[in-house]
Amino acid sequence: MFKRACLEGMVGLMQQRFNQLVSEQLATMDKLLFLQAEIERCQKLEEELIELQEMTKVHSLKSEITKKKRELKEIHRIFQEQTEDVIRSYQKEYNEVTS
Repeated sequence: MFKRACLEGMVGLMQQRFNQLVSEQLATMDKLLFLQAEIERCQKLEEELIELQEMTKVHSLKSEITKKKRELKEIHRIFQEQTEDVIRSYQKEYNEVTS
């Protein structure tokens, strides 16, 4: 009886950790999607400015696009790490429950 209660407690804690990891991953995905939309918006503006031959503004916008692409790359890296954490957490939970 005590062993079962202890096991259920461990499963509950592991499930909480898993849920926390998934929540963090969803928040990261929101950031990723926002940055991708921002990059697309900036690229459209860039095209319009090129047509208007406002090269000074184009240069500034290109800098912003470059910065956002770096941010996007970093968020992709974080998202990948979080995905790996979620998978490890799930595998650990599954292995402990089935052992």
